[in-house]
Amino acid sequence: MPVCAGLHSGVSEQPPRSLHDLGFSEFADLLAAEGVIPHHAKVLWRALHRDGVLDLAGQEFLPPLKRWVAASVGPGKAFSLDAPAVVDEIRSTDGLTRKFLLRLNDGQVIETVLMGYDGRQTVCVSTQAGCAMGCVFCATGQMGFVRHLRAGEIVAQVLHARRVLKTIDPNKRLRNLVLMGMGEPLHNYDAVMQALEMISDVRGIGIGPSKIAISTVGVVPGILRLADEGRPFRLAVSLHGSTEEERAALVPASKRWSLALLMDACRKYGETTGKRIFFEWTLIAGKNDSPETAARLVELLRGIDAHVNLIPLNPTGGFVGTASQAGHGFQKILIAAGFPCTFRQRRGIDVAAGCGMLRAEKRVKSAQSQGSHEL
Repeated sequence: MPVCAGLHSGVSEQPPRSLHDLGFSEFADLLAAEGVIPHHAKVLWRALHRDGVLDLAGQEFLPPLKRWVAASVGPGKAFSLDAPAVVDEIRSTDGLTRKFLLRLNDGQVIETVLMGYDGRQTVCVSTQAGCAMGCVFCATGQMGFVRHLRAGEIVAQVLHARRVLKTIDPNKRLRNLVLMGMGEPLHNYDAVMQALEMISDVRGIGIGPSKIAISTVGVVPGILRLADEGRPFRLAVSLHGSTEEERAALVPASKRWSLALLMDACRKYGETTGKRIFFEWTLIAGKNDSPETAARLVELLRGIDAHVNLIPLNPTGGFVGTASQAGHGFQKILIAAGFPCTFRQRRGIDVAAGCGMLRAEKRVKSAQSQGSHEL
């Protein structure tokens, strides 16, 4: 029986499957089973992933492919597309950051941020609706976990950002991707890796693996799996604490994967892959910004090829960011010890660019206007 038996009957007994969920090989094999020749499969893949087409029926495909699309893609048929609807969009005052609240097919709402820097454009995507890690200074962590995103839902955010960028300036290219939005990427490992394989595929979006960063709060099994599988993407570890007690107060996941276990995993990752690890450190006034904390961090990172990114906190949950003088003092201690240490450029604080902040803000406004109604 063909892979998609009954496909041309016009009605699928199973829920429609998103074409954006399919890696190229699976995509080509599935279409071949339906009599679509390899050339047409490549054409359709390029339309979806390189051109970001959402209206397949309106494309000038050759007749065999046009017939397949008409019979197979759309409401009541075997396949659908991931085309998240824009619930809200806000822009920074400098015009360089745009934050989107996107509604998925099942009504869940996630955030995607398009950030402009000198000479490069970066998209920050979500990997989950909500998050199970519960970091106390993170708006997403405060809303709890809802569900994992599918690979196609992750890919669709990048495609959305590319379409927006094209309307801003057709000459600009989306060159960088960071998985630092809502959710913990390594808690959704398989879907994330499937999505990144598609996003880095040169037949489609083609963002180079070295331009893709996976940010984790310290999911040790995921870090070890990245090392064992030799994944080519960059690793960023959100540390935020230099002792077990200090980190546990900010990052509840450290009660499951201790700081000691995390640092052992980072050392193994570095030794196995030969890659530098980026350690993210959100500076929180009175919590983790003292010279003593910086000195302990230096000892913690000994023997690791590490680059430390200091992040000004987007105020949330009653926490406030560190004053610039204290932050630069923290930085000087790390640099003096031989560790590259930079302040990440603060983007979009006026558009609630910290992960989960816009969704939380929208939820509050919705509740105020409609009782307890949730997005």
